[in-house]
Amino acid sequence: MEIRQLEALIGIVDHGSFSGAADALGTVQSNISNRIARLEAELGATLVDRASGAVTESGAIVVHRARRILSEVAAIGSDVSELNADIRGQVDLGMIGTAGRWIVPLLLDAQRRQFPHVALRISEGTNSALEPRVANGQLDLAVLAWPIVTPELSDSDLFSEDLVLIVARDHPLARRTSLPFPALADIELLLPLGGTPLRREIDEAAAAAGVVLRPLVELDGLRTIASLTFDGYGPSILPATMLSQHLRANFTAVHIEGIARRRVSVVTRRFGFPAAPVRAITALLHEVVRDAKPPRGVYVPSRS
Repeated sequence: MEIRQLEALIGIVDHGSFSGAADALGTVQSNISNRIARLEAELGATLVDRASGAVTESGAIVVHRARRILSEVAAIGSDVSELNADIRGQVDLGMIGTAGRWIVPLLLDAQRRQFPHVALRISEGTNSALEPRVANGQLDLAVLAWPIVTPELSDSDLFSEDLVLIVARDHPLARRTSLPFPALADIELLLPLGGTPLRREIDEAAAAAGVVLRPLVELDGLRTIASLTFDGYGPSILPATMLSQHLRANFTAVHIEGIARRRVSVVTRRFGFPAAPVRAITALLHEVVRDAKPPRGVYVPSRS
């Protein structure tokens, strides 16, 4: 079994075809076909369905292991470079959109100063989209909303933030600084889709208050919900970081009583030893958040 055979298999999965893998790996399609054929012969199993281009059940198992193997191989060079005080390599970071609005500028500034030879690739998405990608090795780490449901992952708290009612300045509730949760029962709200982390927190607070909320629409995507609110479609319950400073002239955030703060965590794989660039960026995330002046409604762990 050769590293380039595993690279070919992952290339097919990531780029959708033999030709896509060949382009990504800088070779020709016949080489990809030969590498897969030799790997299949060694394992005694078909790994790729030639008709559809999709991996088989056996192929999926090999892909899962192969990602870990290639991650460890890449880490060797990075760890050696760390001994020479020159950390180099690539870090694939997942980020929920709400956290990204605040954290990414801080992270980029610090990374350029402290680790100029580390290449960052940032993917934005929801918990449900990013957790599997961290678990299978497509992402090295991610900034996600707690709770984390994938057992192969571990998490550490990064910050917490208030969940607030965001309304236009001309809304009847805009003059309020705080609302008891039962007051939301009379408002049609743009709400997250049921089962998402934020919706679970909202529903737990509603159940505790004996309130049945009235959704105007339910959506899986906080940025879409925020965009609809800012376009005038109605109030929403969102993390405090969604209301950027430049929007405060036309919108306000009203504190909601009786709802827990949202926790945001740095998530990594539970097993294995991360490469030097991954360790560096993980530590840097905690550092920039701890040292920054947080936006209104955001709370960071104190120095210890």
